[in-house]
Amino acid sequence: MPFVEIKIWKGRTAQQKKNSIKNITEAIVKTVECPSEAVQVLVEEYDKENWGIAGQPAADRFPDKW
Repeated sequence: MPFVEIKIWKGRTAQQKKNSIKNITEAIVKTVECPSEAVQVLVEEYDKENWGIAGQPAADRFPDKW
């Protein structure tokens, strides 16, 4: 059973996450040739303060994005 884990910054709408889960599931079904019932997608959201990029918190590096 394919299991896909998506890690993103907080701030996406419920609809955006719903669309992502649907599109990712469809891509896995097509690529791996399995039934959609076998695909699981987990969306984990993180505060930008807890995500580091190039030695800086993402909140400092990208204060106005996403």
